[in-house]
Amino acid sequence: MAATPRKNKTARRILAAGAGLVTVGALVAAMPSAGAAGDRSGGGHGHGHDKGQGRLVDVQLLSFNDLHGNLEPPTGSSGRLTHLNEDGTTRTIEGVGGVEYLATHLRQARQGHPYSITAAAGDMIGASPLVSGLFHDEPTIEALNGLDLDVTSVGNHEFDEGARELARMQNGGCHPTEGCFEKGKRFQGADFPYLAANVTNEKSGKPLLDPYFVWERNGVRIGFIGVTLEGTADIVSAEGIKGLKFGDEVETINKYAKVLERKGVKSIVALLHEGGLPASGAYNYDCDSPGPGNGISGPIVDIAKNVSPQVDALVTGHTHQAYACTIPDPAGKPRTVTSAASFGRLYTDTTLTYDRRTKDIVRTAVASANHVVSRDVKPAGDMTRLIDRWKTLAAPIANRPVGHIAADIENPIDAYEKPLGDLIADAQLEGMAPADKGGAQLALMNPGGIRAPLSHKASGAEGDGVVTYGEAYTVQPFTNMMTAVDLTGAQLVTALQQQVSGPNQAAPKILQVSKGFTYTLDMTKTGADRVVVSSVRLNGEPIDPAKTYRVAMNEFLSGGGDGFTVLKEHKNKLVGASDLDMFTAYLTAHSSASAPLPVPAADRITVVK
Repeated sequence: MAATPRKNKTARRILAAGAGLVTVGALVAAMPSAGAAGDRSGGGHGHGHDKGQGRLVDVQLLSFNDLHGNLEPPTGSSGRLTHLNEDGTTRTIEGVGGVEYLATHLRQARQGHPYSITAAAGDMIGASPLVSGLFHDEPTIEALNGLDLDVTSVGNHEFDEGARELARMQNGGCHPTEGCFEKGKRFQGADFPYLAANVTNEKSGKPLLDPYFVWERNGVRIGFIGVTLEGTADIVSAEGIKGLKFGDEVETINKYAKVLERKGVKSIVALLHEGGLPASGAYNYDCDSPGPGNGISGPIVDIAKNVSPQVDALVTGHTHQAYACTIPDPAGKPRTVTSAASFGRLYTDTTLTYDRRTKDIVRTAVASANHVVSRDVKPAGDMTRLIDRWKTLAAPIANRPVGHIAADIENPIDAYEKPLGDLIADAQLEGMAPADKGGAQLALMNPGGIRAPLSHKASGAEGDGVVTYGEAYTVQPFTNMMTAVDLTGAQLVTALQQQVSGPNQAAPKILQVSKGFTYTLDMTKTGADRVVVSSVRLNGEPIDPAKTYRVAMNEFLSGGGDGFTVLKEHKNKLVGASDLDMFTAYLTAHSSASAPLPVPAADRITVVK
């Protein structure tokens, strides 16, 4: 089914938040506002025949999250899902995702639903494969416009290039330094509003973006409040968010739920870029067994239990997990909480039954389920053309061979040490080890900076086993600059302990380590005690707490990102080339068609479970 034509984009309000941001007047879009800031009527898509004129109206809410610019079908483990069979066994579903197929599934799902809304929970862009990332994610915004996305919250990755660039994503305009990527074409920006209720100017307290959005059709009004995780500042580059404050998710949602109620909007959905960890990795796992929300843990549980009962549903993300749970609200009433994994592999279909008399959602009638974005449907032609257009522009860079691999080098989400993590850490150590490059003795790599596996199967005409620049870029899309710093042995051990304690205790962030650095992780213990200090060794020698070591890491880590605050205490920093340049150089130097790179053994961290 063809995409429904969009109405003209209304202006989006973005407030200046520090010296690094441009003024409101320079950012606002050309069309006048349809109403008060944040109170906009969405036209809906009008798919199917008109019905639902009685008291109860079924509103379809289609949602997804954490797309990360994956326009082409994701490969390897990034393009798989686990299905839980009725007998308790599991099977792997290969070949899922891709915006051509997501578009088809969404358009088919909307058929027969005149009241249909499509919403997202952040990280639509950022950490994107080359076909989008090379063009600062303009292709993904264009694709989301074509998908008829109505509204999304921001995620932490929307701030990867800073607030100024996020403003451009919303309002359009060519890139400030690289200009327009297509001759005669100016980037139009997003047709949908980005919501960021808890991202405020530190001085004025005003939201950076609209805090909420009101969708309306034939008198049915549903409000959306969008927030990102409070800890965003800890996991993005500090430079791009100067002057911004990231507030408490619950307080912010509850505040704007009251605002919407005062405006007569009683049906409310929170779009929240924070998530949970279901007890099973299967997308169809029942996280309400044996009781509501019993099968899920993580930050979303406490958030959901404290968000005002005025909010009728929570669409979440960030953890890249799949779930459709009912977690009781503060009044003990069941409320749907969903997430659709990542990379466009799933979408969630939620039925919200709207009562015209009360103007509220009948909670007992809410039903949600995740659906697989399979590739057994006809790809959407407009999305295929969009991808082909941008791929043609990217081809001279993307298709250049940079190395050879003997088999898939995976980045499994559930593994503490990853084969691809070992490879990247080794590349960083080699790049920073020469005396004139930093003199590094070991390297540490944050797991969240590894975005995709390296697949042996050819993605194009390059041949199996050939790694192209585009594929390497997809693995490491941030192009962080590498650093070599001084850390004491004691600080190094503390960094290992911070992997599994403090903010990382519930969801450990295990640093990937270079060859020669070994230790034992005892997961039967809790917190910092999980690191067996006596086991930490470099080239077989115990780490000396008083000795100084030269350690390679990217600037995100040396700035204390991901909760590794001790790494900010470094001394004698030397900045080197980018992580991507070191990765591609290592692949080129250590592999050939006749001697492809073998899969690393992933045997540096001994894990006791």
